[in-house]
Amino acid sequence: MSTTAGDDFRFRSIALPALLPSFLFATGEGAVIPVVPAIASSLGADLAGAGLIASMLVVGQLAGDIPSGWVVSRIGERRAMIGAAALAVVAVLISLLAPNAVVFGVGVFLIGLAAAVFALARQAFMTAFVPLRIRARALSTLGGAFRAGWFIGPFLGAGVIALTGSPHAAFLVQIVAAVAVTILLLVMPDPTARLAKPDAGAREVEAESRGLLPTIWQHRRVLATMGAGASIVGALRASRMAILPLWAVSIGLGDSTTALVIGIGAAADFALFYTSGQIMDRFGRLWSVIPSMVGMGIALVVLSFTHDLSASTIWFTVIAIAMGVANGIGSGIIMTLSADLAPRTDPAPFLGAFRFTADAGSAAAPVLVAGVVAVASLPLATALVGVTGLAGAAMLARWIPRYLPRRPATP
Repeated sequence: MSTTAGDDFRFRSIALPALLPSFLFATGEGAVIPVVPAIASSLGADLAGAGLIASMLVVGQLAGDIPSGWVVSRIGERRAMIGAAALAVVAVLISLLAPNAVVFGVGVFLIGLAAAVFALARQAFMTAFVPLRIRARALSTLGGAFRAGWFIGPFLGAGVIALTGSPHAAFLVQIVAAVAVTILLLVMPDPTARLAKPDAGAREVEAESRGLLPTIWQHRRVLATMGAGASIVGALRASRMAILPLWAVSIGLGDSTTALVIGIGAAADFALFYTSGQIMDRFGRLWSVIPSMVGMGIALVVLSFTHDLSASTIWFTVIAIAMGVANGIGSGIIMTLSADLAPRTDPAPFLGAFRFTADAGSAAAPVLVAGVVAVASLPLATALVGVTGLAGAAMLARWIPRYLPRRPATP
């Protein structure tokens, strides 16, 4: 793969077709995330049940990791993303027509599954073709494209809700986004066609590890260590997306206000995506992931003490923004770590396996949050997630230097 190492590679030459579809897809997803608990509640779910349904998004992502590496390896990135966009439309229709909370949960699950396939397809392209010297910046920019969508999506959702008076209308944003993604993928030039592919012989060497379970077994040591740390990163992020809307419901904030506050936090998150990539490329991966995890962990612990305060809304707003900043510092870290560890040829199966371990934490955390809420309280669940995040920071501080001992070269 001569282009992956060559100094003549210019990411800007393929940035638009590589990043714009990701931005649009994330915009649709971002529009619906804040309203999922409220819609679940309107369909008869209690607070714990609403949290469980919100967790179906990351459970769907976990399930999507199972076939995604194989699908991308077999049919290519573009076809995989078009299929994911089509599945997202089906999922939205199920969610809009859901007669009860169970069917609504199925729709949310399918949205997560589509998101997993879409994200893996784009990451596989970046891993295979972007040189190591700018890898973190490219992948953090990809993460920034998703974050930009998650930032704009809640604002669009809030606007549509304000116009229609129904939180269900936010799902229309995702339909429009998925259709736009499909059109773009069909009419814009495929960035993979401009770059050299791995030779056929090299791809055959990797072919035997394309299945998820064989790949997990082959790379079990790194997945049990680095993957476990990544799963806690995923758990923190998923818990943030589940806890903040639940917290807003529990302190009595309205749907549009909730979407607005979460959107502001997403703006802070988005603002730091390129800074994260610069930090990783210049100083190493640890300098991004540790501040990010420690910041989110502390923010969650602090939030757990504010539920019954008279200024709970102010605390909620401040901490949502602080968590956005902390998450932004770690933009692209899971994708970058997995790309660093992946085989040079046909990386999609390993990327799928690594995402599976990371998304296992993402899937488990909201479910555990819902369980703790059901038997105890939302503040206790929030504090437990925060403490777990601090423990995960310590794990990665130990394992990253062992598996990635060299500091990435500066450009």
